[in-house]
Amino acid sequence: MTVPDAPLLSAADIRRLASELDLRPTKTLGQNFVIDPNTIRRITAVSGTGSGEHALEIGPGLGSLTLGLLDAAEAVTAVEIDPVPAGRLARTAEEFRPGAGGRLAVVLADAMHVSAAELEATRPASASGPPTALVANLPYNVAVPVLLHLLAELPSLEHGLVMVQEEVADRLAAGPGSKTYGVPSAKAAWYASVRKAGTIGKNVFWPAPKIQSGLVAFTRRQPPETTASRQEVFAVVDAAFAQRRKTLRAALSGWAGSPAAAEASLRAAGVDPRARGEVLGIEDFARIAAHRVDSSATETPTEGAGL
Repeated sequence: MTVPDAPLLSAADIRRLASELDLRPTKTLGQNFVIDPNTIRRITAVSGTGSGEHALEIGPGLGSLTLGLLDAAEAVTAVEIDPVPAGRLARTAEEFRPGAGGRLAVVLADAMHVSAAELEATRPASASGPPTALVANLPYNVAVPVLLHLLAELPSLEHGLVMVQEEVADRLAAGPGSKTYGVPSAKAAWYASVRKAGTIGKNVFWPAPKIQSGLVAFTRRQPPETTASRQEVFAVVDAAFAQRRKTLRAALSGWAGSPAAAEASLRAAGVDPRARGEVLGIEDFARIAAHRVDSSATETPTEGAGL
């Protein structure tokens, strides 16, 4: 651990490191590097990452947030898809935080596919267990699938704070009945309580994005009690929002096999077939999945059938 006022990467440091590596940020990888130390301090503070925790960072880039997390946590695992900054990160950490080598693990991997086993195999020497906190500046174009993958893959994650496009932040934190409530909101709610924790301006990044960012905080909770699997519940969520202006009876007809089967499933779950998906919570979707009615049981026998 280091002192709270230890130096963080400045805009000049970021540009120096980028020049040394001949690194040009790309939209493809969603590379927008934080160049403001106060923003890093704010993120680490709001994340609530404790001194005994193992923090997971996605997309560390040149190391701005990594240094802040090394100050806050006992250990940090940083997953980076770009081999250029990944190859420099440990040295940057040692330059700014001498002796921190045993508290940092750098994993060259795609966060969309990284596994718990892969992270366990590269756990920092100082970490007593798997990551308990996720703190990351997620690439805008893959933020939701990365977050959902990590929540599913790493049940050890107890809480976290991610920075995403502000519109995505609003969607993740939205509740039933909101105009921004949809698939990301419902699926995230399966794993955790989610809230919007702030807004970040454009000028703290290099290069500056065209839109603001939002901070999304989450706290792990148990999923709804249901006999249905997560995959079965998520299939209902996907179907309900595929045509969100339709009633659930119509929207779930494909999932159930017919409009009649959809209505029977909804009524068995205690849900009004005339309602729309945007008014249901994750508990409602779980009940619908658990009460799926076999479409053959709702079909009207064809004349002469069985003769």
